[in-house]
Amino acid sequence: MMTKKLHIALMFGGNSSEHDVSKRSAHNIYDALDKDKYDVSVFMFTKQGFLLGNEDSMKIFDGENEDEVVAEAMKGVDMSNPLANVQNLSEVKDVDVFYPVIHGNMGEDGTIQGLFRLLNKPWIGSGITSSGISFDKDLTKQLLTLHGIRNTKYVAFTPETMDQYPWEKVSADLGETLFVKAARQGSSVGIYKVRNKKEYDQAVKDCLQYDYKIMVEEAIKNPREVECSVLGNRQAKASKLGALTIPEGDDFYDYNNKFVDASGVVFELPVELPEALTKEIQQMSLDAFRVLDNRGLARMDFLVDENDVPYFGEVNNLPGFTNISLYPQMWAVSGIEYSELIDQLIQLAIDEFNDNAKLSFDFVELGQEKIGKGLLKSQN
Repeated sequence: MMTKKLHIALMFGGNSSEHDVSKRSAHNIYDALDKDKYDVSVFMFTKQGFLLGNEDSMKIFDGENEDEVVAEAMKGVDMSNPLANVQNLSEVKDVDVFYPVIHGNMGEDGTIQGLFRLLNKPWIGSGITSSGISFDKDLTKQLLTLHGIRNTKYVAFTPETMDQYPWEKVSADLGETLFVKAARQGSSVGIYKVRNKKEYDQAVKDCLQYDYKIMVEEAIKNPREVECSVLGNRQAKASKLGALTIPEGDDFYDYNNKFVDASGVVFELPVELPEALTKEIQQMSLDAFRVLDNRGLARMDFLVDENDVPYFGEVNNLPGFTNISLYPQMWAVSGIEYSELIDQLIQLAIDEFNDNAKLSFDFVELGQEKIGKGLLKSQN
């Protein structure tokens, strides 16, 4: 007897700085999905946040000009319809699992997860609250600190409080080499390494293009960048570790050397570290995954100082799946190949959905309203 294929809705794109990265990741995942097991529909969010249907999304997958496809698709769309941005979801039936490959804004921050929750369908990755917290570098660090997971010293502020954090005060507290970051962005967008007041003030100004909450972190001297992939739900497991070395002269692992030209980046997979350090980083990864209530997958990024002390950097709860992305590569060297990894992620999404379906909600009929004696006195 032939098993029914699962229908996977692969969603990518988005109105974030990582739009093109998402397209690359989604194309890789589409190619790796076993078409004997899965029927796959694809949906691309445009840079304006409009969801293209499967046919138009496939045109872009196949190399047609995105701007031209989008312009044609938008003709005749009634934007007064409150569901216009997602109306094309209705063109497919019986979706079994949503697979978001939307990096950054609206993909990792809980937004798309809220849509899946309303649709009452399984999805790959963390839940609404977990996604929102994990995407916010400040909230992530607050939770990690509360639970004793080592991370770098920092301050966070908004335009309303930024006058309290001038260069003189922040550099005195955190050091004269600092990282200024938009608190809610991904892939090194809105991140600046600064060494003086002029650079600091300019970085803060530039960060406000991306977010209204700014985070300033101390810089670890001569750090090694080490990463760990986590897979699972409540019983998660950590991969072997990966490390990367950026080209000499580059300040940090930025958007350009991540995605535009990674030819100068040296990857070590798996990286050979002292056993105790390896175990510490893996355990910190699992602890953070639990504390942040992550589900399915996450990539945990660390900085290791000259004394082999690891500092938790950040969590990426929808990590990249491009040809140079470390999340699937770390699992490959740990014994789980790309297609098998995707199979496991789909099953984890179904398991999490089924677990949540067991939760009870009590609906109590109130009946006729009975009001107690009022305590408010007339102001007349």
